[in-house]
Amino acid sequence: MSNSGRIAQSAFDGSKLRVILLLDLYEGAQQQFLDAYELMRNQVASVPGHISDQLCQSIENPSQWLITSEWESAPPFLAWVNSEEHVETVRPMHSCVRDTRSMRYSILRETSPAEPLTAEPARAPRQVEARVGNGVARHALTFTVKPGSESKVAEILAGYQSPQAQVDDTTRLRRTSLFMHGNRVVRAVEVEGDLLAALRHVSRQPEVRAVEEAINPYLEQDRDLSDPESARVFFTRAALPAVHHVVSGGEEPAKVTRHALFYPARKGCGMELARLLAHQDEAAADDPASPVHSSTVFQRDDIVVRLIDITGDLDLDPVASLGLKGAKKAAELERLLDGAAIGVEGSLETERNINRLLSHADMLPITDRSSGPS
Repeated sequence: MSNSGRIAQSAFDGSKLRVILLLDLYEGAQQQFLDAYELMRNQVASVPGHISDQLCQSIENPSQWLITSEWESAPPFLAWVNSEEHVETVRPMHSCVRDTRSMRYSILRETSPAEPLTAEPARAPRQVEARVGNGVARHALTFTVKPGSESKVAEILAGYQSPQAQVDDTTRLRRTSLFMHGNRVVRAVEVEGDLLAALRHVSRQPEVRAVEEAINPYLEQDRDLSDPESARVFFTRAALPAVHHVVSGGEEPAKVTRHALFYPARKGCGMELARLLAHQDEAAADDPASPVHSSTVFQRDDIVVRLIDITGDLDLDPVASLGLKGAKKAAELERLLDGAAIGVEGSLETERNINRLLSHADMLPITDRSSGPS
């Protein structure tokens, strides 16, 4: 782990993962829910990386349930929860559940029963360092629009009125950054406090709903926001989770510029590509000469987006901007990147292709709105 850089989020620290799902059921839906849970449990048990799960019911309110699961690490869970298989697996639960809340935690310390005196000493568990954050959660959504509609969609998205930043006493919208790459839209948000509360707050705002309705005709994946099931499936598929965030350990520069870089991965290589960029950004956070002040890596399936705040122009140091400092890093990225999808084929060891990749990966900024600190 970085010594001076501050890592707030990481799916790649090697720790086991505890997933907690809180559910509030509709009255009379318990048996339907139990049947759906049994189906889900049997399917999840065969997912690589899954260790165990528990189903619990509140002793105070029988409508409140809790599902906990343990995973070998975050990457296999994220690969599953963001898959089409997961969307279909949990679909039978939707008609039973009034509300849900999902939380994911790295397991830093663990207490086990005492070993018998005759047993050989167990190997000490890995001691994972606690990450340092500032109370800000990060998340993104991504979706595609119909080819030919890009300029109209950009116009609509650039013209929306920002929703009220203060959600409640403890939650505040800090920043929304929106980019496009061809017909792909990426909206990244930073939230101080409760991310889920903020996302729900935003979705209810009239100005936001008006924009969402305005772009509906241009979406490649149809949705009906008036239909809870349609909206739920759309936003589940659009989720682009933050898998790593790091900030330089040095003093914050007086001025930084925000860029989003798009790295389409070869089929099945998205998580590995995200891990490479995360490790590169950890190393850069300890380098006083690095122009990258902070970086967030978002990943879902084979879609990887790296959001960076950088000093100076992006093309002053293309290798650092792309996260490729170090021997053989360009070759690693070349192995994992779908070069044809981004229009850069051939060796990334050449200066020409590095510059081409930076130019082709740099996403078009649409809006970047900050509410400032609370």
